[in-house]
Amino acid sequence: MRGTTNHVLPLVSVAVALAAAACADSADIASPSEPALAQAVLTTASAAAPAGIPAPPAGFTLFWSDDFTGPANTGVDTTVWTYDTGPGRNFGTGEIENMTNSTANVFKDGAGTLVIRAIKTHTTWTSGRIETKRADFGAPAGGVVRMEAAIQQPDSNLNTSNGVGYWPAFWMLGSTYRTGTPWPTSGEIDIMEDVNAQSAVYSGLHCGTNPGGPCNESSGIGSGPHACAGCQTAFHTYAVEIDRSVSPEQIRYYLDGAVHFTINATAVDANTWAQAVDHPFFIIFDLAMGGGFPNGVCNCTSPTRSTISGGAMRIAYVAVYNKP
Repeated sequence: MRGTTNHVLPLVSVAVALAAAACADSADIASPSEPALAQAVLTTASAAAPAGIPAPPAGFTLFWSDDFTGPANTGVDTTVWTYDTGPGRNFGTGEIENMTNSTANVFKDGAGTLVIRAIKTHTTWTSGRIETKRADFGAPAGGVVRMEAAIQQPDSNLNTSNGVGYWPAFWMLGSTYRTGTPWPTSGEIDIMEDVNAQSAVYSGLHCGTNPGGPCNESSGIGSGPHACAGCQTAFHTYAVEIDRSVSPEQIRYYLDGAVHFTINATAVDANTWAQAVDHPFFIIFDLAMGGGFPNGVCNCTSPTRSTISGGAMRIAYVAVYNKP
């Protein structure tokens, strides 16, 4: 799971036992501090991206969206997005890349797709992380909000041997984090994460206090790995709905339109839920390298000397829908 800029978050342990076997064979591979081997660089083309923003689901209206149109090799619209730059260690999750605003790492492909690419130069990794300037994406009392994105995970020729350390994520932090409420009290909703090119999806909620507390931090309340066949070779939709129209309130996580994980408000006490969920959020996309989550899953230090440079997360659109 994630942290945010200048926030110190202990290393993650979510669901590591469930997926440890995926990378156990890399436990004896040398760490990135050892001399680098010659690096192959991924050059695979993106799969065909969905065109445009989907029509709202029944009963919803479109509140906000971005389809990343624009000339090839240009960055994000900085009136809409903020780059989170600097050493990954600043995020507190153990990741080792430097986040940049370079179009080598974050760029539009000219065909309506945003690409976030991780690149290794000698022993240094760079990548990208962006967040919305807006922080008003939430469900009003009695309503529902849906955040959705079409994403191709990194990358069609990555696997659990040469993709160890890759950590793509589509997630949100509570707006109150920006006004001084500490993490995880302010809430974090992880819509899509995968590690080590497993072609899986992990989802979850962080809330309460750290360490421990009602959400078992720093692990949070998590789905564990959910199989995501083809998620590295094609675009798939990942979504979350915060539903305040039902009792108890719910957070539902979707893969390609089907619910794969649900959290009910009764999982924690009412005050913890209200502080973490019953307010707006801002959206974040990033592609980290290394850190507590991938390291715990592979039982190794990631990325390894076998990890290939150049893997990319591709985002065709992101949209927020509201239902009264």
